[in-house]
Amino acid sequence: MKKKSNKKGSSAFEKFASAVCKATGSTPAFLIAFSVVLIWAVSGPFFGFSETWQLVINTGTTIITFLMVFLIQKAQNKDSLAIQLKLNELVASNDYSSNRLVDIESMTEEEMEVIKKYYHKLSTLTKNEESLNMSHSIEEAEKDHHRKQKIANPNKPAKK
Repeated sequence: MKKKSNKKGSSAFEKFASAVCKATGSTPAFLIAFSVVLIWAVSGPFFGFSETWQLVINTGTTIITFLMVFLIQKAQNKDSLAIQLKLNELVASNDYSSNRLVDIESMTEEEMEVIKKYYHKLSTLTKNEESLNMSHSIEEAEKDHHRKQKIANPNKPAKK
């Protein structure tokens, strides 16, 4: 009796890539690979350490490595997407989070640098706070900072 997959829309390649990545990342797979290399090394004297003997291991490992790069990248892309979606859900569901972080992975590196500067500024503004939870956004941090400046120096205008 064939077991039906619960994952709708999974391509055959995706299923294959996941299964191969899981299998090749196991202890038995490592032991098999180690055994192949050991057998190859021990067989060296029998083949007179010939160029053909060396070519066998070089060709085999090159082909396997070449194919594994694509399978591992496929699995890594899927895992990365899953993590990004989970983080987006956490950011979107938290009332105090900045929604500009949702889907940040779609931004350019320059846009991410702007966000990084905002968080650096937030960090600078909140260094002297009693609690890490005192400010929740750049906007709140700036308002709190300006309010505190006014309280500390009522006659001096707050800098923006």
